[in-house]
Amino acid sequence: MALAEIGNASAMLATGRRKCSVARVQLKPGHGDIIVNGKPVSEYFGRKILEILVRRPFVVTETADKYDVVAKVEGGGPTGQAGAVTHGIARALQAVNPDLRPALKGAGLLTRDPRMKERRKYGLKKARKAPQFSKR
Repeated sequence: MALAEIGNASAMLATGRRKCSVARVQLKPGHGDIIVNGKPVSEYFGRKILEILVRRPFVVTETADKYDVVAKVEGGGPTGQAGAVTHGIARALQAVNPDLRPALKGAGLLTRDPRMKERRKYGLKKARKAPQFSKR
């Protein structure tokens, strides 16, 4: 997390991760606009539940209309990307105002979700699915 100068306003940079997705989040004072890969969050993710997930750090900390977010996210699918952006926003909010840490921590937004896809094992069709057993 680093403080970067952008024009006259300062912005907080943070990285969020989930599954195979990595999000670079830029948080700056504003009116609550969230832009992901050059598109508004509702247009980028399409599903309302993912938009709610991305806005959750602002709801928990009651800072919905105080900051604008510009996020670049790559890798994974829509759910992983939404989780990565959420994680990045939470980390940036904590960096801007350390007093928000207890609320973010209590909601579980600062913890990187460790769940990943399990690797495929040889002799199996998927990670755990085995070929049908044949007695003869």
